[in-house]
Amino acid sequence: MTIRLYNAKILSVEEMRISEGELWIEDNKISYIGDRKDSDCTFDREIDIRGNLLMPSFKNAHSHSAMTFLRSYADDLPLQEWLFQKVFPQEAKLNGDRIYKFTRLAILEYLTSGITSVFDMYFYADDYYSACVDSGFRSVMCGGICGDDKAQDLEDRFVKFNRLDPIVSYKLGIHSEYLCPLPLIKDVAALAEKYKAPVYMHNSETQREVDECIGRYGKTPTEVLYDNGIFEYGGGGFHCNFLSDRDFEIFKEKGLWAVTNPSSNLKLASGIAPICRMLGENVNLAIGTDGAASNNCLDMFREMFLVTALQKYATGDAAACPAGDVLKMAVSGGAKAMGLYDCDDLKVGKIADIIEIDLSQPNMQPLHNIVKNVVYSGSKQNVKMTVCNGKILYRDGEFFIGEAPEKIYEQANAAVRELLSE
Repeated sequence: MTIRLYNAKILSVEEMRISEGELWIEDNKISYIGDRKDSDCTFDREIDIRGNLLMPSFKNAHSHSAMTFLRSYADDLPLQEWLFQKVFPQEAKLNGDRIYKFTRLAILEYLTSGITSVFDMYFYADDYYSACVDSGFRSVMCGGICGDDKAQDLEDRFVKFNRLDPIVSYKLGIHSEYLCPLPLIKDVAALAEKYKAPVYMHNSETQREVDECIGRYGKTPTEVLYDNGIFEYGGGGFHCNFLSDRDFEIFKEKGLWAVTNPSSNLKLASGIAPICRMLGENVNLAIGTDGAASNNCLDMFREMFLVTALQKYATGDAAACPAGDVLKMAVSGGAKAMGLYDCDDLKVGKIADIIEIDLSQPNMQPLHNIVKNVVYSGSKQNVKMTVCNGKILYRDGEFFIGEAPEKIYEQANAAVRELLSE
């Protein structure tokens, strides 16, 4: 498939530069960016972008996609009650078929938000994988073993899913320090050494988590994981709201990624990540939505605005956490956190993961600064087209993932009713 997108504004996020011209896609890669030129190429499709913005798609660096089934089910509760009395009992009823249906629902929502890649940690990896491949949607699965789980199972999935369809890959991961006994942590560290691979996990999401870890070991979660070899080949943490000075040193030494999830953290009253300090100390940063049970919206525009607005408030500095830095976190930061170095920007030879932002909507006018418009005033209404792996999966309100959205809604709602009745 060859596609020509012309009459466009084209944003390179790494250079933070907008040019005008056209972009060509051949198979799944960008083959040309520049002024209009004559070519012997015959395109399968040509689309007039009409002066709108083409930019690299958003990369959601932390989510639990199938948790769409708990959207608005158990809100406005304290964290521990929400988790142990509402979430865990319903998650125990999940099966592969339900994961598939709830993930397909999440993918529809991701596409409307311009998200083409998700770093997902959840259950029933085979069914999650099928939902992504069937949709043509890119994902990096993250292991989330804990409790009595075996490192061998994590290794089996790591090997298996890194050998199948390249649109889905797999990273080593544990759920968290607090759900993993030390022997399991050490076993995963051995896997990291064996495969020279990074490891990811929930880390320092709440003050209680940190305090209880210090009570157990006299160290923070980051220190415990570091001292047991988890970070020898990098990796990162999701949330990272409460990092000590020593934690910062570890993150910088090992090049770890801190993935912030502002909507979820605010809704669960968990805390505000120290993003400005991270920026100042060159800690790697990315943004995730978390799951729909705690957010409840899989919307990168809302996350970007909250990242910057919360830092301005927390520091008392309206100049803190500028829009360009936040956009990089949401795009190239997320891609690099997931190891997706071939789709982190719009460059010739990169994979074509692209979104079109409708600049003709009133919230995008006037065009004083397009990047700031996207971060400060942008919303899902501005996503006109979402291209993943060179294929148009969403355009002008229509989805192209092999099944009508109404059918996906029907199946998801039926699965929820059945699950809650058990």
